[in-house]
Amino acid sequence: MAEHRQSRRRRYITWGVAGAAVLAGAGIAAQTSMAATTWPAQKTYTGRAFDTCTAPSLSAMKAWKSDGFYGAAAVYVGGKNRGCAQPNLTASWVKSVDAAGWKLIPLYVGAQPPCQTGTSPEKISAATAASLGATDAADAVAKAAALGMKAGSPVYLDMEPYDITNKACNDAVLTYVRSFTKTLRAKTYRAGYYGFSSSSAKAIATATNKTDLPGNLWYALWDKQNTTTADWPWGATQYTDHSRGHQYMVNSKETRGGHTITVDRDAWDAPVALVG
Repeated sequence: MAEHRQSRRRRYITWGVAGAAVLAGAGIAAQTSMAATTWPAQKTYTGRAFDTCTAPSLSAMKAWKSDGFYGAAAVYVGGKNRGCAQPNLTASWVKSVDAAGWKLIPLYVGAQPPCQTGTSPEKISAATAASLGATDAADAVAKAAALGMKAGSPVYLDMEPYDITNKACNDAVLTYVRSFTKTLRAKTYRAGYYGFSSSSAKAIATATNKTDLPGNLWYALWDKQNTTTADWPWGATQYTDHSRGHQYMVNSKETRGGHTITVDRDAWDAPVALVG
């Protein structure tokens, strides 16, 4: 949602940097370069999803599943910059919502850019980018695994807006992202990324060097179009192998089965968690 990965105050600050935007792709080569012994088959969901800052109660999730409007939900598994408490997000909850038919999209709110407006509990620096990326990825895997999301699951790294024309800052972010991605893959978890088209996503989408960039991209373009293709802003051949998510509407207050939640809407055609 609008306070998606961070506190409401910090989210509004980052909006001021980049505005409403989109995320796009770096190339399927990044996805297929994963070096591991045996990879579990990817679990792909294609359809409508939602994300909200705090994982809803189990009763709300069951009520929302009854009308079939959404089939997947994003949950924030960890990261020092995660903006909301997660009293409902437990291994038992994950198992129960999976049994109810939900597909889950794990998000990790990692370190943020050194040039980003505002304060963050954890920020990247040129000196720490590589080591921090590895440490955060290991933590992301541990958090996802503790919730019952098995090897082969994706973890989507959240990167909020920043000034990508600041070369030193952008280089540090890309170093961090590559280290995060490489570490995920070494632990047999798939790499994903959420960002903004005018900044954090654009940095990934337009990077000349595609080495160790995430293989799945979730773009925020708030155009109210439930699609991962019609408004895709980069090359048509990028991220075509079930590797796209599109956040197309934010702050949608909806009531389903007597439970009201404010969510962001997503069109999804990408990996989701393997639960069990």
